Amino acid sequence: MPPLALAGCVRGVMLRDTRGRGLDAVQRENYFPATPLVALFWWIAGSSEWLATLGFSPPPAERRHASLLFAGPFTLPTHTRNPGEMCAFKLLLLPDAFTALTGVAVDRLVNQVVDANRRLPPDWLAWAEAVAGAADDAARLGLVEGFLQPRWQALGAQRPGHRYADWTEALAVRAATSAAGRSLRQLERRIKAWAGLPLRELRAVSRAERAFHAVAAADGRPGFNWADIAAETDYADQSHLCRETRRLTGFSPEELRRRMQAEEAFWAYRLWR
Repeated sequence: MPPLALAGCVRGVMLRDTRGRGLDAVQRENYFPATPLVALFWWIAGSSEWLATLGFSPPPAERRHASLLFAGPFTLPTHTRNPGEMCAFKLLLLPDAFTALTGVAVDRLVNQVVDANRRLPPDWLAWAEAVAGAADDAARLGLVEGFLQPRWQALGAQRPGHRYADWTEALAVRAATSAAGRSLRQLERRIKAWAGLPLRELRAVSRAERAFHAVAAADGRPGFNWADIAAETDYADQSHLCRETRRLTGFSPEELRRRMQAEEAFWAYRLWR
């Protein structure tokens, strides 16, 4: 998780290193949910294959591998597999913060993963190269904080809370107060320009995250049921929760909960808990 000084800019950093672990082909698969976040992804070792799975993001037309990748917001979950051992470092950023820091708009990068060398400003590329060459993960984290913190503070931006709901509502308030024009269409256009996704999609992810944490808190307690989770997290009913969970993750709530507990491929979900 980021330090407080980077709240509202960095959502988190994910580290994954399978070298020497002896994982089989199924264990080397990876499931990721739909997300409003953007990401910078450093490949330290190994590579990844994008799998064509029903209900998940389709593989890109051009499947090139670069050592530094940029991923825009995704409206569908993603299913990948590592052909062998790998080591990767993934920086997750709020999209409006990324745009403010770099000038790179993300609304045309939704559901895309591209070579970051073609998108980032020169100072970011020099920094990214230093991160790639760092001695270990601790050094990489230090470089991330040292680079982003002064730039983020220089913006004088508001720093909403860590969770999607806080950020989404703060984004809506900022859209309503930051410029002339208060019509719903103008507000939606402004939010989509900043975040890449419409407000309704951001609120869907906010609900899903609240449900995710509610399940983690209630799991194993007597009387746990999905209808209560749906009611607690602003879904219309249990069916609404099931539809949205399947759209954003590729699985029903119960299947996702069960597979998270048992399967290595759901490591990213376990990190988020």
